[in-house]
Amino acid sequence: MDHSGHGTMTDLPPFTLGRGLEWSADPFFLVACLLGLGLYGWGVVRLVRRGDKWPVGRTVAYVVGVLTIMLVMCTGLNDYGMVMFSVHMVQHMVISMLSPILVLLGAPITLALRALPVAGRGRKGPRELLLALLHSRYMRVITHPVFTIPLFIASLYALYFTPLFDFLMGSKTGHIAMMVHFLAVGLVFFWPIMGVDPGPHRPGHLMRMLELFAGMPFHAFFGIALMMASAPMVEAYENPPASLGIDALSDQSAAGGIAWAFSEVPSVLVLLALLFQWYRSEQRQARRKDRAADRDGDRELAEYNAYLASLNARGN
Repeated sequence: MDHSGHGTMTDLPPFTLGRGLEWSADPFFLVACLLGLGLYGWGVVRLVRRGDKWPVGRTVAYVVGVLTIMLVMCTGLNDYGMVMFSVHMVQHMVISMLSPILVLLGAPITLALRALPVAGRGRKGPRELLLALLHSRYMRVITHPVFTIPLFIASLYALYFTPLFDFLMGSKTGHIAMMVHFLAVGLVFFWPIMGVDPGPHRPGHLMRMLELFAGMPFHAFFGIALMMASAPMVEAYENPPASLGIDALSDQSAAGGIAWAFSEVPSVLVLLALLFQWYRSEQRQARRKDRAADRDGDRELAEYNAYLASLNARGN
């Protein structure tokens, strides 16, 4: 044990992908991920059995998203993340910015609403409770950009640059709580921006892009601050185990580079998804207008032409 109260794990070998990815599962995340995969699979099977379709792409995105969580929390990466700032930053960025995007692209809420049975009259089952939660005041608050953007930013600066981070790193329970927080923040931040699942806050596509870029620069500034620092800024990683053969300041600089780089990757991924959704929305709207015109025989166009004719007659 070191002076901060958590194990230094000095018996770890130098970090290599070969030995570093040995199975070292965190029980909480392992059970949660397996449960999430099982429930999602149950929903897809239920839809297929009754003859409904569910996009394969959504299933792939969700499964890959859950697997990324398992990769950083249920392998040896989690052990190294307790003693190497750079590895911890990989965990943080993946679980807060990559995993939530992939999970949300899988539309788990939409799947649940379609797969869960409707309760009888006057009764409330899981589907009704989920709908009530989606329309609750609580969800309107935590998915509003006035709440999500400051929370997204505070998860960096208020955590890493205060004693709270060292306190949480002092135990496995604190570390798990921190990672759960990162995942939750990522989900509530990207949920209204992605716009795949129904939610209480559904802004237009342009506003979603503004929300996305409002938070991303702060990740870049955070990474640059770590890279430019002349001394270790986080006490928990000031004295890495000698067996790792790393320098604390160099490791912190690598962590800053990871945070800076990750501010770009999810932005591009989400932006591409938003542009595709925007294009699909415009296509659907155009088809609706065409069908409406076919039904009423282009009445709107005829009325407009009649209006122009009346103006012309009035002018003559």
